[in-house]
Amino acid sequence: MAAAIKKIIPMLDRILIQRAEALTKTKGGIVLPEKALGKVLEGTVVAVGPGARNASTGSHIPIGVKEGDRVLLPEFGGTKVNLEGDVKELFLFRESDILAKLE
Repeated sequence: MAAAIKKIIPMLDRILIQRAEALTKTKGGIVLPEKALGKVLEGTVVAVGPGARNASTGSHIPIGVKEGDRVLLPEFGGTKVNLEGDVKELFLFRESDILAKLE
């Protein structure tokens, strides 16, 4: 999977994110059905573009997150990216779409 991700380089202010897995079992060991699972609003940054361009100078505006950061995502949005032979779902978001950085 790492080799396939290295082939994807987001453009401008785009950020490639892998959503966190939904918990299918509670701490007490109860297995939850798929319909009861909520949408996971958390993810890990996999790749980051160079940043948007400043209209007057043409230089890149740095992005506030880096690879490996955990972020809070909106419930809807992002572009789903499917890679051949990859089981994990990846999403492309703009920097302005990300709600918060988690620590």
